[in-house]
Amino acid sequence: MSCRLLLSTCLLFIGPVLAAEPISYSRDIQPIFTQYCVACHACLDAPCQLNLGSAEGVERGAHKLPVYQGKRLKAQDSTRLFLDAQSTAAWRRKDFFSVLEPQGSQAALLARMLELGHITALKANAKLPAELDISIKRDNQCPLPDEFAAFARENPQAGMPFAVTGLAEADYQTLQRWLAQGAPVDQPAVPASAAEAAQIQAWEQLLNAPGARESLVARWLYEHLFLAHLYFEGGEPGHFFQLLRSRTPSGQAIDPIATRRPNEEPGSSFYYRLAPVQGVIVHKTHITYPLSANKLARVRELFFSGDWQVDAVPGYGSPRRANPFETFAAIPAQARYQFMLDNAEYFVRSFIRGPVCRGPIATDVIRDNFWVVFQDPQHDLYLSDANYRAEATPLLAMPGQLDEIGDLLGIWLSYRDKRNQYEVLRMHSYAEAPAPSWAHIWAGNDNALLSIFRQHDSASVQKGLIGEIPQTLWWMDYPLLERTYYQLVVNFDVFGNVSHQAQTRLYFDLIRNGAEVNFLRLLPADTRKGYLSDWYQDSGKLKLWLDYQEIDSQSPSALQLPGVDAKRSFAEALLVRFGSLNARPDPINRCGSGHCYRPAISAELQRAEQALSRLTGKPAGALEAVAQLPEATLLRIELADGRREVYSLLRNRAHSNVAFMLGEHLRYLSALDTLTVYPGVLSSYPNFIFSLTADAVPEFVAALERSRDGAAFDKVVERWGIRRSHPQFWRYLHDLSAYIQETEPVEAGVLDINRYQNL
Repeated sequence: MSCRLLLSTCLLFIGPVLAAEPISYSRDIQPIFTQYCVACHACLDAPCQLNLGSAEGVERGAHKLPVYQGKRLKAQDSTRLFLDAQSTAAWRRKDFFSVLEPQGSQAALLARMLELGHITALKANAKLPAELDISIKRDNQCPLPDEFAAFARENPQAGMPFAVTGLAEADYQTLQRWLAQGAPVDQPAVPASAAEAAQIQAWEQLLNAPGARESLVARWLYEHLFLAHLYFEGGEPGHFFQLLRSRTPSGQAIDPIATRRPNEEPGSSFYYRLAPVQGVIVHKTHITYPLSANKLARVRELFFSGDWQVDAVPGYGSPRRANPFETFAAIPAQARYQFMLDNAEYFVRSFIRGPVCRGPIATDVIRDNFWVVFQDPQHDLYLSDANYRAEATPLLAMPGQLDEIGDLLGIWLSYRDKRNQYEVLRMHSYAEAPAPSWAHIWAGNDNALLSIFRQHDSASVQKGLIGEIPQTLWWMDYPLLERTYYQLVVNFDVFGNVSHQAQTRLYFDLIRNGAEVNFLRLLPADTRKGYLSDWYQDSGKLKLWLDYQEIDSQSPSALQLPGVDAKRSFAEALLVRFGSLNARPDPINRCGSGHCYRPAISAELQRAEQALSRLTGKPAGALEAVAQLPEATLLRIELADGRREVYSLLRNRAHSNVAFMLGEHLRYLSALDTLTVYPGVLSSYPNFIFSLTADAVPEFVAALERSRDGAAFDKVVERWGIRRSHPQFWRYLHDLSAYIQETEPVEAGVLDINRYQNL
């Protein structure tokens, strides 16, 4: 028998067997959800709380109430997947309803939503109908199974996937067959490798070691790492772990303790455990932190090399949550601050990606782009002066623990006044200390220089100094860094009521002001009020008078900055002095030589970057295309050899000030908006994608330069844009994640399209 005939005979017999093979959720279904659904249905901001990144999320189903509701008068039950309930029945008791179970003669809700999307295909790469609301603030109706028929009649374009190119036919049929078969789900565990298991054991031994001193350090470490996606040196690619409190010790199955915040009472007996992160990794919540033998040794060196002692571990409760400086006072402040500095990018990133997936509480208080540097521990009075520390600590308490609506004003005024008393103490104490010099700025590793970019209700943090010299810079010391972390991460309750969220927002405004004022100490004394006046224009003057403490405009700086623009002189000197630590040199946005491109790239990319540099440094009043572009555009450039490069085009919106919680549009100075262009994916939330060849970049840039109105910009979109309705939308979107996987594999995750615009 010939080889070909033998193969045909074998296929004849095994073909029906393969066709009859049951559909596997983990093998067949989750990859489809990851391809088409997770880009919207992940994290706490998933529409209808339907999280399709894991089997547990699919089985849990949907909920009528949104998590993000800043006006609610009462706190909402927390509904964190894998934590707040451990079974489908428990989720039903929390009012989640199934999307997988048929209702009488009707198919499952998910099957009907997919069918509705399948029969209403979008016109290829065309704008969506204007009446179709795709905004992040749209009202998701979340119909129950018996409400679906009416919902479909009233919303014929609301099928899944929503307002975007639909599923490939084969994937659609696979999902429908799986649902028709009863939607069986398998949930394979993520096993730790031998190298990971050994390190898990070492870390759990440290965190659960007996003794009051050991317990206090473990508690502080847990509160600072509970949000992290931990990964191990020598571990498996794509394996991440999280730090939990469990009722069970090492060696037993983890039984997580679900408290509303990580610094709430866990019970009399508990253990710190490291558990695999479950579900699909999504970029917007992927806050990575490395663990290794060296890191373990570093923790022992920082926290246990001294002879400090503590008689008993403090209790829990709102006073303890309000002031971690008192709660952990026994731990040397030097150790606490240095631990945070070692991985400062992680902590600043946690402010942005923390317990929120949608971050106006954390982001509408900050500028659209600014740089952050840190105060050196040896020159931080909170660390070096015990008397100062004792006097300052009671004044560092933070609001948000009490959420009575009627007490909001009184609570706020009390904490504002404490903070301002601290600022007076700080100002006078530093006025008597040596004048700040370059040695006062921390230069320990490449976490020393950070860039932050805000896109309305999201933001990104990157090592290195990216973009033009910004309007403001922050100089953070230990009290500023620790308070920001506790206010926005540990103590922030995304399920809290309007009082809690308002207190969080108002106090973070004071922290931002404190970081700006601290930076002013580096500038010549006679220039400080002028810069502060520029940062707080118009209504900001009222806020300066109403809520902020007067600044020190007399004590000298030792920097001796030359020129009429001291801030620019500082930034330029910083770039030179800290050049070896600057993880992201930026000749595209800060082009001083005429060669506005990275030197170590191909000639065709150099030509592309040279052209792209023409878009930077110009306000929207001069380059009107800036006003046409959304806040986070990703530009995909295809090279002649088949490779591709990705650039982020970030629109930096200008404001007269960012000091108020409401009325941002009243302070928006659109003509002063600028554009930052930088290689890489610098946002978890792309607002739009352009894709073109490298040799077309000069033409693309020229078209944007000529774009003076919506009609001209539409032509740019028509030629190079990837609209939500593009037939290859999903390929282009996931190629961005593939790019991250290739360039920064630890940081890779599925991007979010809830903010993808209808250009």
